[in-house]
Amino acid sequence: MADGFLTTHVLDTARGLPASGMDIALFRLNGVNREHLVTMTTNDDGRTDSPILPAGAFVTGQYELVFYAGAYLDAVGVPSEDPRFLSDIPIRFGISDPDSHYHVPLLISPFGYSTYRGS
Repeated sequence: MADGFLTTHVLDTARGLPASGMDIALFRLNGVNREHLVTMTTNDDGRTDSPILPAGAFVTGQYELVFYAGAYLDAVGVPSEDPRFLSDIPIRFGISDPDSHYHVPLLISPFGYSTYRGS
């Protein structure tokens, strides 16, 4: 069994705070097929309470995290355009090492975001 796992951390750079209460969905990609694995919500620290993809379910392949930023921005009172500039933010990435910790953080503001492979 693989020892790797997947985590995330969301920071609201406009407010200078963790993005608490943001829903995040994880999908496994296989060609044109997209399999929903789990949806979680960030805690007060902007993290999920457990790994998004724990060691027992961790396999190599292509994945997509969808950060539901528009609903989060609505909830924290950021004025909305119609439509909002950022709504759902998909990040596609590959997992090649079944024994590694993959960390995919998101830095967000109402008009931009960035990500990277963290540790």
